[in-house]
Amino acid sequence: MGDVLLALSIPVLVFGGGIYAACDCWWRRRHPAPPSPYTHRAARLAEQEMLLLAEQIVDDAHAALGPLYGAPAAPRPGGPPAGLKPEASQSSRSDATPDRGPSRPAAARKR
Repeated sequence: MGDVLLALSIPVLVFGGGIYAACDCWWRRRHPAPPSPYTHRAARLAEQEMLLLAEQIVDDAHAALGPLYGAPAAPRPGGPPAGLKPEASQSSRSDATPDRGPSRPAAARKR
């Protein structure tokens, strides 16, 4: 008899849990809780803390890496580097796409 009660207790517990969940869901739909001002305040405080931390990270990175992005290096007085011809450097600059215009389509590849 003990085995039968044990075997029947599992479906009864599952069925009872389902009924409890359905009733709880129905009750919460009919009686919604008012929004808590503490949760909104906590979210605002967490957002402010996150922004301060991000600002500190950016400031630290700028302080550490700022010299790398300082003033651009002065051009060399000798002109272009020794391995390049003056007309080659001019043609590569003239083939570049302007900043605001669309780029030309690429040439089709042959297989």
